[in-house]
Amino acid sequence: MGTAGVCCFCVIGYRIRDRDGLSCVGNRARGICITGPTSCGKTDLALSLANEFDIEIVSMDSAMVYRGMDIGTAKPSQAIRKEVPHHLVDILEPTEVYSAGRFAGEARRIINEIAERGKLPLVVGGTLLYLRALRYGLANLPGADPAIRALLDKEATELGWPVLHQRLKEIDPRAAARIAPMDRQRIQRALEVYEITGTPLSEQFKGKGDQGLSADGLDLTIFALTPEDRGELGQRIEIRFDNMVEAGLIPEVAQLRSRGDLTAATPAVRAVGYRQVWAYLHNKYAWEEARQLAIIATRQLAKRQMTWLRAEPDAERLVIDVKKAANKELVSRVRGACVKLAT
Repeated sequence: MGTAGVCCFCVIGYRIRDRDGLSCVGNRARGICITGPTSCGKTDLALSLANEFDIEIVSMDSAMVYRGMDIGTAKPSQAIRKEVPHHLVDILEPTEVYSAGRFAGEARRIINEIAERGKLPLVVGGTLLYLRALRYGLANLPGADPAIRALLDKEATELGWPVLHQRLKEIDPRAAARIAPMDRQRIQRALEVYEITGTPLSEQFKGKGDQGLSADGLDLTIFALTPEDRGELGQRIEIRFDNMVEAGLIPEVAQLRSRGDLTAATPAVRAVGYRQVWAYLHNKYAWEEARQLAIIATRQLAKRQMTWLRAEPDAERLVIDVKKAANKELVSRVRGACVKLAT
């Protein structure tokens, strides 16, 4: 927190790196968020700003938090992270569980600390439940009920998670549209909340926008990267996955497997790409089938992310060509927001 109980967002400005004589200090600390579907170039755009602005990046990625999961998460290299500070990267062992609520609390604290240093907080990533938690907080949801979870697990073993997903679709179509049919953890939680409260999970979050974090000083300018051609995004996803495999994704997953304390049900292992390679290493699929399933799952993830983004009415949409690096116009629009926040 800032001076004498006054929130630091009200008293700290941002430094802009000297460049062509440009240097100024703003009178109020705010932040930029760059989000969008997987494989659309969020990190590249963020890093393109680092030469001009004194930024620190707050990762908004549910898989980058895990140590030992570098290739499959497209984690920035140590060299890049040394040059441009990244937060909420490599903070947990894969055995641990991370949540949207924990992210919101830690991200808000880190954003405050970045602002206190006179730097620009840049939130970057595509885990959109985290963005919602950061902006609006989370509903006051009930705790876990072991009996209900055991019953749901038993039903899933007998019927399969897609059947339970169909049940969720009938109860709460809005939540089901954002949850994959094989996302055990989120299907179970949504059904559990309904069983305990009698109210669909999506209803629990209604009205949270009226209780946003502005009272706490958090003011995010959100840029949502939107692919111009979804077909090209799908091709980029395929190429990107193959590049990850070439870079050593299979040995990386094999190393995780060799720990002996992880299973296919561990949330970290269930990350897209990791769970398909894990299944391949357990001889559940031949390689080509595992590869295709990983690519399909990543495309489905991108589709869900774009669905979430359509529910962010105040996000500024930046149409991008995923085949090209961020163009000057795109960088200029984000740069303009950075300058505005610093003046």
